[in-house]
Amino acid sequence: MSTHRVFATLALALSAVLTAAWSTAPPARSTGPADTTVRTHDGLVRGAAHDGYRTFEGIPYAAPPVGRRRWTEPHRPAPWPGIRDATRPGSACPQPTGEVVGGTDEDCLSLNVTTPDGGARARLRPVIVWLHGGGFTTGAGSSYDAHRMATRGGVVVVTVNYRLGALGFLAHSGLPGSGTFGLADQQAALRWVRVGIGAFGGDAHNVTLAGESAGGFSVCAQLASPAAAGLFDRAIIDSGPCTGRPDRPFAPAAIPLARARAEGTDFATRVGCGSAHDALACLRRVDVTRLLAAQGVDQQPSFSTPLLPGDPAAAIIAGRFHRVPVIIGNNHDEGNGWAAGIMLAGHPVTPETWPDVVAAFFPSSARAKAVVREYPVHRTDGGPVFGAVIGDADFACPTARAGSLLAAHTPVWRYEFADEHAPPLTPNTPPFPLGAPHASELPYLFDLGGRPRDLTAAQLRLADAMIDYWTHFARDADPDRPSTPHWPRHTVLSLAPDRIVPTRTARSRHHCAFWDTLG
Repeated sequence: MSTHRVFATLALALSAVLTAAWSTAPPARSTGPADTTVRTHDGLVRGAAHDGYRTFEGIPYAAPPVGRRRWTEPHRPAPWPGIRDATRPGSACPQPTGEVVGGTDEDCLSLNVTTPDGGARARLRPVIVWLHGGGFTTGAGSSYDAHRMATRGGVVVVTVNYRLGALGFLAHSGLPGSGTFGLADQQAALRWVRVGIGAFGGDAHNVTLAGESAGGFSVCAQLASPAAAGLFDRAIIDSGPCTGRPDRPFAPAAIPLARARAEGTDFATRVGCGSAHDALACLRRVDVTRLLAAQGVDQQPSFSTPLLPGDPAAAIIAGRFHRVPVIIGNNHDEGNGWAAGIMLAGHPVTPETWPDVVAAFFPSSARAKAVVREYPVHRTDGGPVFGAVIGDADFACPTARAGSLLAAHTPVWRYEFADEHAPPLTPNTPPFPLGAPHASELPYLFDLGGRPRDLTAAQLRLADAMIDYWTHFARDADPDRPSTPHWPRHTVLSLAPDRIVPTRTARSRHHCAFWDTLG
């Protein structure tokens, strides 16, 4: 295995550790007999009433993708008789051990609705559809308890499961939908929202598609997908740069269909279907556990497909995307978590080892030497410098570029989450202070795994402000509001406790000219 592959594997392993901190807690108990039975277009569902909000979990938006429907486009679910229990999440989609506690199941295409109380309302509420991250290999919508966003912001929040790993993104010749089944699931969920969210008090004509990391890149992909036209009205992209590159292993990106099919052929061979007369029929008979064991650590959607005709990055550069208002941003120290994880795995970063570490990610000798010169490591700062390389190359600079490209055609607001004391997402002691690493903004927006947020008073004020910005944007296509610090367009809003400051450039952009030149 190459050094690059070793580091990539460690990086994804760290992601699994991070997401394990969000494991779903036991369902919250109902607080009373509020109206929790709702008629959807597929049948009645009974949810749970809580203090100021209601939840409806595990609602199918597509038929189970099992048997002959494994690796097919999502189909409409069959209507059900009687009242369907919606007080517990549906199964998470099959994935490696990590975030999800308990079992997973291929019958996983469900969503969860959180709606604030309010009785009969003359106006429907804005809707935020949340796509989880996890490198397209892990995650579940139920990990994100959205009740604070729903109640404070007066919005209906929908969290979505979509197929992951090889089950979501396998490409193979002769297989319609190759490489984009997970993205097709997201579109099916959006179609369900357009048809059915009104029953929960949501405005089907005011839908914001939002996501983080792989979920953020999914939003980019949907912006570039012709099939997603008319399915959402605004977009929020958290740490999912639209202009990422597949040759850099930390941020999500898309790959050409030809490459994905070649990888799919190798995958079929690894599970014993390479020489089968009907490889697809053989693949559909393989046990899920074996599929998960055989899939690669890298999972990306494919382009040059009907759903995704071009690379989302190229589409953004060319201005070929749906014209909806956008919030896009990243965290100040995106790469520090990965750098710390790799160091803890036995790969120290010192002035002596630094050239070899860089060479693992940049096989070109000239490029590697340029990175070492631009980001020198001194005696004690190896971890933060390594984190800065990952963060600048894979997140901050691609996000800055994507924001500028999007802003040439549609209203855009940029942010940088910069709480240098953000609570850690794992119990492990890092080898250096992490600052605001990848995913550290999520506890400010959600109760991860249903557990209360461990935030200081100042951090809680920041969390309230962030929810206000996000939900006001969902309501009016503009995050700015009198009760929060001014956020003008064409600026970057630095988000830190008691220090929300609009600036012209993010602090982490100072190396972006270098990365543009390096290519």
